[in-house]
Amino acid sequence: MQAAAPSRRSARITVVCSDESALPLVEDSLAPFFHTTFVSPISEIGEILALRQEAPPDAIILDIDPANAESPDGCEMLRALRAADPDLLLFAITRVRSRQLRLRAQTSGADVVLIAPADCNELKAQLEQALEERQQEIERRNIQEQARSKTSFCDLVGASEAMRNVYSAILRVADSSTTVVIRGESGTGKELVARAIVSNSTRRDKPFISVNCAALPETLIEAELFGHEKGSFTGAHESRSGHFEAAQGGTVFLDEISALGLNLQSKLLRVLEEHTVQRIGSRATKKIDFRLLTASNDDLEEMVRAGRFREDLYYRIHVVPIFLPPLRERKGDIPLLADHFVRFYCAANKLPLKRLEAEVIEVLEEYTWPGNVRELENLMQRLVLMGEGTVIKPKHLPQPILFHATTSQEALLIPEDGIDFDEEMARTEVAYLSAALRRTKGRKSAAAQLLSLDPQRMKYLCRKYRIAID
Repeated sequence: MQAAAPSRRSARITVVCSDESALPLVEDSLAPFFHTTFVSPISEIGEILALRQEAPPDAIILDIDPANAESPDGCEMLRALRAADPDLLLFAITRVRSRQLRLRAQTSGADVVLIAPADCNELKAQLEQALEERQQEIERRNIQEQARSKTSFCDLVGASEAMRNVYSAILRVADSSTTVVIRGESGTGKELVARAIVSNSTRRDKPFISVNCAALPETLIEAELFGHEKGSFTGAHESRSGHFEAAQGGTVFLDEISALGLNLQSKLLRVLEEHTVQRIGSRATKKIDFRLLTASNDDLEEMVRAGRFREDLYYRIHVVPIFLPPLRERKGDIPLLADHFVRFYCAANKLPLKRLEAEVIEVLEEYTWPGNVRELENLMQRLVLMGEGTVIKPKHLPQPILFHATTSQEALLIPEDGIDFDEEMARTEVAYLSAALRRTKGRKSAAAQLLSLDPQRMKYLCRKYRIAID
């Protein structure tokens, strides 16, 4: 390995080439402008990865032609380098004039593929341009990440005042052991709020047990929550601990707690009051340290009045309520969420990043989202997977959403209580006549020409609406 003269620029370039006769050219053309290192042929892929770790370069110029039969495949080296550092600039040089090889090098991670002998001035210019573009790309990505960090909290995304209130509430209750109930419509992200509370609490490294009370029949959920002894009921072939026992030291999250029957509500109340659990079929109780978080999309107060939810349990779980707003009330959050889901599903499916046209965002913001964030997420996943090209356009949106946007615009045009058609038409005529006269400095003949009106009709309309321009 031989290092060139000190650079007048901070960019570090590593040249990996089997032809040592190229060294003088590299020194003359690149060394005056970059911190350049010339490396002899690599015998193992691990060597080039180790080289990158010792002195991380901004760009590597790699001779992908094998020096001998034992040399590693050049495209495999490109692939390994790209996997190790997605931001590294990779220039591949080959003496083989094969389109197939160039395509293979590009798919292996090469940003630029050059045919040797390369023009040194052209190489220098390409390096400077590529380094500048890569730096701008990294800076742009960092700015976007910083912006996203200000509009998200744990796995929750949103910068609206309603969501900032939720973030504040999460931080206030996180470190306590207080029982919290998360209220909100289906699909608003109640479990994400529960996980955010745990992530910011001292129980973050302890078990987190999430149970959807509406997804299990009452006969099964009792055994799931409290556990059972062997032979306590048909099918109980062995003793088994329940979720409360499994959550020792941690947190139990009961989603849709309103789905529990009154009998289970009574048992849950006893567990909360005594922090002890008694398995089905057992007389012994076991002391458990856990925190309870609950969630519901039902009107718990109405259920209490109707006798379908125990009043004492309501007050026991309703110590600190956190109200999660529906998506339609989160002003400004829809573009953030849509962008977040598009990025996530593009990355998850290894697809090029797609973007949403401005008209699409306008339509999404007009929609009421009865399924809330879950509905928006499902839609973005569908558009990423099924949409053609890298731009998501209004034509890709489902018809019901487009129809709602059209209906909404019509509602703005004609309010629910209707309009006075003649009055609206008169107001429109006055607006056009006044604008034309102002533009023509009150000259009615010129204004008539601007509006494609007969001069006599122009004078009549001005008299009719008593329009006079000073």
